[in-house]
Amino acid sequence: MPDSFIKTEIQGRIAIVRYDRGDKANALSAEAQRQLTEAAQTFHARRDISAVVLAGQASNFTLGADLKDPARTEQRGQGLSERRISLRAGPAMCEAWEKIDALTIMAIEGWCVGGGAALAVSCDLRVMGRSAKIYVPEVARGMNMSWGSIPRMTALVGPARAKRLAALCEKIDAETAHAWGLADAVSEDGNALGRAMEFATMAAALPPTALKMVKRDVNIAALALSQATAHRDLEAFALMEQTEDFKEGVSSFLEGRDPKFTGD
Repeated sequence: MPDSFIKTEIQGRIAIVRYDRGDKANALSAEAQRQLTEAAQTFHARRDISAVVLAGQASNFTLGADLKDPARTEQRGQGLSERRISLRAGPAMCEAWEKIDALTIMAIEGWCVGGGAALAVSCDLRVMGRSAKIYVPEVARGMNMSWGSIPRMTALVGPARAKRLAALCEKIDAETAHAWGLADAVSEDGNALGRAMEFATMAAALPPTALKMVKRDVNIAALALSQATAHRDLEAFALMEQTEDFKEGVSSFLEGRDPKFTGD
C-alpha cells in the first residue's frame, strides 16, 4: 500500500486535514487524488463535525497535477472508453469536498496550481498567506481546465475574471484574490491555517444543523447550473489529450522551453 499523504486531526467539532507528500511540489498524483477523495468522504455523514479545514505544506499547497505520474502515462495510452473512466478521479475528488455537509475552509500557503485551484473552489472558504498565489495553467499547457471548476470559479469571481484566471492563465496573488472574492481572507505568511481555524471556530460555535442547511441552500443557489455547464469538460479534456497542442504543451513544460502551438 502507498504511504498516506493525509493526516487528520479532530479538535471538538473541527477536523483538520493536512495534505503533504513530503516533497516541494506536493503534486496531485492519481494516488493523492484518491486519498483526498476518501478523506473528504469520511466527513459526509459526520454529524459531530461542523467545519473541515484543508491545509497543504507550509511552502506550497500544490504545484498541480503530477505530469510524471506513471498513472497519467498509462492513462494517455488508454482507449477513449477507459480514459473517460480514469479521468473521473479529479472531478470525483472535487465533488467529494463540495459535498461535505460541514463548512470547508482551505488554507493556502505558497502556490496553489491547476488541480489545486479546482479543489480550492470546491471548498466553501479560502484563506491565503500574503505571498500565496493561485495559478491555472491548463490552457498554457494545451488543455482545457476541467474537474467542474469553471462554474465554481465563475460563481465566485464572475465571468470576466474567471476568463482571466482560467483562459488567460493569469497568476493571481493573495491581495488580488481577496479583491476578486476568490479568497475570503489574507493572513501573514505561515498563518493561513491559523486564520482558517478562526473561521472554523466560528462555525463550531453555531447550531450545526442550521449551519449545514444554510451552506446547502447557498450551494444550490450559486451552482444550480453547474452540472449543465460542466458536464462536457471531461469529454473536452479527453479530446484535447489527442491534439498536437496538448503534446507540445506538456513536452515544453517538462523540457523547460517555450511552447510552439499550432492549433492542431
